[in-house]
Amino acid sequence: MRGADGYNEALFTTIRLEEFVPANHPLRPIRTRLNEALTKWMAASRQCMRPMSKEDGRACA
Repeated sequence: MRGADGYNEALFTTIRLEEFVPANHPLRPIRTRLNEALTKWMAASRQCMRPMSKEDGRACA
């Protein structure tokens, strides 16, 4: 009814994305800065998501 189950190895890749972008490509420094900014943002977001403090009643400064 469906036909034969075929497996096409060309659909999958085991190469890392870093191997597709040359080391001197202008996107490399942008990725580094973006990762740094996202790390800082995620740390601040986690602080804002914590329960409110019983002492001061604030969740986020």
